[in-house]
Amino acid sequence: MTTGVRRRMGVEERRQQLIGVALELFSRRSPDEVSIDEIASAAGISRPLVYHYFPGKLSLYEAALQRASDDLAARFVEPHEGPLGARLLRVMHRYFDFVDEHGPGFSALMRGGPAVGSSTTNALVDSVRQAAYVQILSHLGVTDPPARLELVVRSWISLAESTALIWLDGRRIPREELEPQLVNDFAALAAVGAAYDEEMASLLRGIVKDEPADGPFALLAGRLIALAS
Repeated sequence: MTTGVRRRMGVEERRQQLIGVALELFSRRSPDEVSIDEIASAAGISRPLVYHYFPGKLSLYEAALQRASDDLAARFVEPHEGPLGARLLRVMHRYFDFVDEHGPGFSALMRGGPAVGSSTTNALVDSVRQAAYVQILSHLGVTDPPARLELVVRSWISLAESTALIWLDGRRIPREELEPQLVNDFAALAAVGAAYDEEMASLLRGIVKDEPADGPFALLAGRLIALAS
């Protein structure tokens, strides 16, 4: 029989391990249901040692949220190649990958968990939304968006959040349908804005002219035409 020797970790390495363990537990259950004792047990250390690295569950939760928010924001990064509809579809696929993998934690973050009311938590959520907003604008080639375009992009990001939360409650609609639906929602919001604003109309014309006949925007147009007839 051999005896294993536990390797001693440095301070930062141990902190990162605890954050990873907490994220794993938060991905399966709401953070307010996870105790420090469970985190300590999963990490293979004592409860007092967890408090040596983090003063309480809130600080560990916020550190885990920081890592998760960085990961979620990175899901919106996409090469500026190919039609916009295809790019947004890939973004939505990665976004729902995250939601699928971290369902309870994502839900707790957006609906309010143990850190509800924390300025740090609110700032992290806002940072993800802002990162998504900046990325979408970059794909549109816009640096100084008009008011209607800002409304469209921010409304769409909020719609993606609320759609993901509703989907988590039973997953009654296949995500393979929701992902292209959200891309179509972006096109629909942009089209409504274009109906009221010539600058938006010009932007939309530039987007549509590069879309293939089998792309999500063109497929939406075809379905709408079929409904009207």
